[in-house]
Amino acid sequence: MSDREGHSGAPSGDDDLSLPKATVAKMIAELLPNDIVCAKETRDLVIECCVEFIHLISSEANEICEQESKKTIAPEHIISALQRLGFESFMSDVEDVLKDHKQQQKDREKKVSKLEQSGMTEEELQAQQEALFAASRAKFQSTQQ
Repeated sequence: MSDREGHSGAPSGDDDLSLPKATVAKMIAELLPNDIVCAKETRDLVIECCVEFIHLISSEANEICEQESKKTIAPEHIISALQRLGFESFMSDVEDVLKDHKQQQKDREKKVSKLEQSGMTEEELQAQQEALFAASRAKFQSTQQ
Protein backbone atom coordinates (compact mmCIF):
# COMPACT_ATOMS: atom_id res chain seq x y z
CA MET A 1 0.00 0.00 0.00
CA SER A 2 1.37 3.41 -0.89
CA ASP A 3 1.75 6.15 1.68
CA ARG A 4 -1.19 8.09 0.24
CA GLU A 5 -3.71 5.25 -0.01
CA GLY A 6 -6.71 5.16 2.27
CA HIS A 7 -7.39 2.59 4.96
CA SER A 8 -9.24 0.35 2.52
CA GLY A 9 -6.02 -0.17 0.57
CA ALA A 10 -7.54 1.12 -2.65
CA PRO A 11 -6.57 4.51 -4.04
CA SER A 12 -9.48 6.89 -4.43
CA GLY A 13 -8.30 8.31 -7.77
CA ASP A 14 -5.35 9.04 -10.07
CA ASP A 15 -4.21 11.88 -7.79
CA ASP A 16 -3.74 9.40 -4.95
CA LEU A 17 -1.43 7.00 -6.82
CA SER A 18 2.06 6.78 -5.40
CA LEU A 19 5.05 4.55 -4.80
CA PRO A 20 6.29 3.34 -1.41
CA LYS A 21 8.38 6.20 0.00
CA ALA A 22 10.72 3.90 1.93
CA THR A 23 11.49 1.83 -1.18
CA VAL A 24 12.15 4.92 -3.30
CA ALA A 25 14.31 6.43 -0.54
CA LYS A 26 16.34 3.21 -0.39
CA MET A 27 16.82 3.17 -4.17
CA ILE A 28 17.91 6.82 -4.17
CA ALA A 29 20.33 6.21 -1.30
CA GLU A 30 21.87 3.25 -3.14
CA LEU A 31 22.42 5.36 -6.25
CA LEU A 32 23.92 8.40 -4.54
CA PRO A 33 27.46 8.63 -3.17
CA ASN A 34 27.68 8.13 0.61
CA ASP A 35 28.39 11.81 1.30
CA ILE A 36 25.23 13.02 -0.50
CA VAL A 37 21.76 12.99 1.06
CA CYS A 38 18.41 13.48 -0.62
CA ALA A 39 15.91 15.98 0.77
CA LYS A 40 12.36 14.79 1.49
CA GLU A 41 10.99 17.19 -1.12
CA THR A 42 13.39 15.78 -3.70
CA ARG A 43 12.31 12.23 -2.92
CA ASP A 44 8.66 13.27 -3.22
CA LEU A 45 9.38 14.91 -6.57
CA VAL A 46 11.12 11.75 -7.82
CA ILE A 47 8.07 9.73 -6.76
CA GLU A 48 5.73 12.11 -8.61
CA CYS A 49 7.89 11.91 -11.74
CA CYS A 50 7.97 8.11 -11.60
CA VAL A 51 4.20 7.89 -11.16
CA GLU A 52 3.68 10.29 -14.09
CA PHE A 53 6.09 8.26 -16.25
CA ILE A 54 4.30 5.01 -15.39
CA HIS A 55 0.96 6.64 -16.15
CA LEU A 56 2.21 7.94 -19.49
CA ILE A 57 3.66 4.60 -20.60
CA SER A 58 0.67 2.56 -19.39
CA SER A 59 -1.81 4.92 -21.10
CA GLU A 60 0.07 4.64 -24.39
CA ALA A 61 0.36 0.87 -23.99
CA ASN A 62 -3.37 0.70 -23.33
CA GLU A 63 -4.04 2.59 -26.57
CA ILE A 64 -1.84 0.17 -28.48
CA CYS A 65 -3.60 -2.75 -26.80
CA GLU A 66 -7.02 -1.37 -27.78
CA GLN A 67 -5.87 -0.78 -31.39
CA GLU A 68 -4.92 -4.45 -31.55
CA SER A 69 -8.31 -5.42 -30.05
CA LYS A 70 -6.59 -7.00 -27.06
CA LYS A 71 -7.91 -6.97 -23.52
CA THR A 72 -4.62 -7.42 -21.70
CA ILE A 73 -1.58 -5.17 -21.91
CA ALA A 74 1.38 -7.37 -22.84
CA PRO A 75 5.08 -6.58 -22.42
CA GLU A 76 5.27 -5.96 -26.17
CA HIS A 77 2.70 -3.17 -25.76
CA ILE A 78 4.95 -1.48 -23.19
CA ILE A 79 7.95 -1.75 -25.51
CA SER A 80 5.91 -0.29 -28.39
CA ALA A 81 4.73 2.53 -26.11
CA LEU A 82 8.31 3.37 -25.18
CA GLN A 83 9.19 3.56 -28.86
CA ARG A 84 6.15 5.69 -29.76
CA LEU A 85 6.85 8.14 -26.97
CA GLY A 86 10.52 8.57 -27.89
CA PHE A 87 12.05 6.49 -25.09
CA GLU A 88 14.01 4.20 -27.42
CA SER A 89 17.01 4.47 -25.10
CA PHE A 90 15.07 2.48 -22.46
CA MET A 91 14.00 -0.28 -24.81
CA SER A 92 17.09 -2.48 -24.61
CA ASP A 93 17.06 -2.40 -20.79
CA VAL A 94 13.35 -3.24 -20.72
CA GLU A 95 13.87 -6.08 -23.19
CA ASP A 96 16.74 -7.42 -21.05
CA VAL A 97 14.58 -7.32 -17.91
CA LEU A 98 11.75 -9.05 -19.79
CA LYS A 99 14.14 -11.74 -21.02
CA ASP A 100 15.45 -12.28 -17.46
CA HIS A 101 11.90 -12.43 -16.10
CA LYS A 102 10.87 -15.03 -18.67
CA GLN A 103 13.95 -17.12 -17.84
CA GLN A 104 13.15 -16.93 -14.12
CA GLN A 105 9.61 -18.11 -14.85
CA LYS A 106 10.96 -21.07 -16.86
CA ASP A 107 13.43 -21.93 -14.08
CA ARG A 108 10.64 -21.89 -11.49
CA GLU A 109 8.55 -24.22 -13.63
CA LYS A 110 11.49 -26.59 -14.06
CA LYS A 111 12.22 -26.99 -10.35
CA VAL A 112 13.62 -30.44 -10.01
CA SER A 113 11.80 -32.82 -7.71
CA LYS A 114 13.68 -34.40 -4.82
CA LEU A 115 13.46 -37.72 -6.62
CA GLU A 116 15.25 -36.38 -9.68
CA GLN A 117 17.65 -34.36 -7.54
CA SER A 118 18.78 -37.36 -5.51
CA GLY A 119 20.19 -39.19 -8.52
CA MET A 120 18.82 -42.45 -7.12
CA THR A 121 16.19 -44.76 -8.57
CA GLU A 122 12.78 -44.94 -6.93
CA GLU A 123 13.59 -48.45 -5.66
CA GLU A 124 16.83 -47.26 -4.05
CA LEU A 125 15.03 -44.38 -2.37
CA GLN A 126 12.31 -46.72 -1.08
CA ALA A 127 14.92 -49.12 0.32
CA GLN A 128 16.69 -46.19 1.99
CA GLN A 129 13.37 -45.01 3.47
CA GLU A 130 12.58 -48.48 4.81
CA ALA A 131 16.04 -48.68 6.40
CA LEU A 132 15.49 -45.30 8.07
CA PHE A 133 12.08 -46.42 9.37
CA ALA A 134 13.60 -49.64 10.73
CA ALA A 135 16.39 -47.71 12.47
CA SER A 136 13.86 -45.29 13.91
CA ARG A 137 11.64 -48.13 15.15
CA ALA A 138 14.62 -49.84 16.80
CA LYS A 139 15.68 -46.62 18.49
CA PHE A 140 12.13 -45.98 19.72
CA GLN A 141 11.80 -49.54 21.05
CA SER A 142 15.11 -49.29 22.90
CA THR A 143 13.96 -46.12 24.67
CA GLN A 144 10.65 -47.81 25.68
CA GLN A 145 12.41 -50.62 27.60
